[in-house]
Amino acid sequence: MKKTVIFSLAAMILASCQNKPEYDATGIFEATAVTVSAETNGKILSLDITEGDSVTCGEYLGVIDTTLLVLQYKQLQSLQLSAESSLPDIAAQAASLRSQISHQQSECERISRLLADGAATQKQYDDANASLGTMRAQLEGLLSTLGKSRTSISDNAVAMEYQKEQIKEQINKSNIVAPITGTVLSKYAEAGEFASVGRPLFKVANLDDIYLWSYFTTNQLADIKIGREVTVIADFGGDERYEYPGKIIWISQESEFTPKSIQTKDSRANLVYAVKIAVKNDGRLKLGQYGEVHL
Repeated sequence: MKKTVIFSLAAMILASCQNKPEYDATGIFEATAVTVSAETNGKILSLDITEGDSVTCGEYLGVIDTTLLVLQYKQLQSLQLSAESSLPDIAAQAASLRSQISHQQSECERISRLLADGAATQKQYDDANASLGTMRAQLEGLLSTLGKSRTSISDNAVAMEYQKEQIKEQINKSNIVAPITGTVLSKYAEAGEFASVGRPLFKVANLDDIYLWSYFTTNQLADIKIGREVTVIADFGGDERYEYPGKIIWISQESEFTPKSIQTKDSRANLVYAVKIAVKNDGRLKLGQYGEVHL
């Protein structure tokens, strides 16, 4: 009877050990993906990518039609040149009046000498000075008018230059380029379709540096910290399991209810903390794949 009890107790302990999870947490492999959207309106002339293609940051991948933008740029360029050519030549337009003023000044000096000698009247002298004052006032008015006109035309030309820069920027944004080095995950548009601002064109992600998004219970918080090295095991089905070194790079500051798709060491825990574990991909790991974490 005693042997039977001991055997039963041993069997219960063994079953308990077998039912105990061999991992501290589980999760899904994910990557930071970037969705590239159109930044201008127009027909997509080319988008030379397919899902699974590798792209390099800054690589030219396609273009949206820029015909209207180019025509607008040329029109502004023509208007700007016309405005700049109409700038008044202040020196040339004021030259004649300055010459008249110089001549009148000499006349006033001559009459002043005659007046001193008694060969001219005071009225002649006053009329000459009045005429000189009128000419100077005319010059001042002319310079003011020409100056305002030149400033207005110059301001318009500068505004057109800014408009040209805006159009050039729109033309540059019509070029579809890769924002990061990675792999094309999805393609949402094809050449010949119309693109509007904000329409998604494709999604790309860096699959070399991915992370395991897992959850830990409150009881495990003391064992995890940012920068800690852990072991990540990827499950490929059957007996195919590979270990990868991982590093904790982020821990949520707030708890949340356990997601239904996530298993934790303590299945009775209601609140868990999300944790990101960086893993270097050797090419075998796939997004959405199941993984386990060993502290």
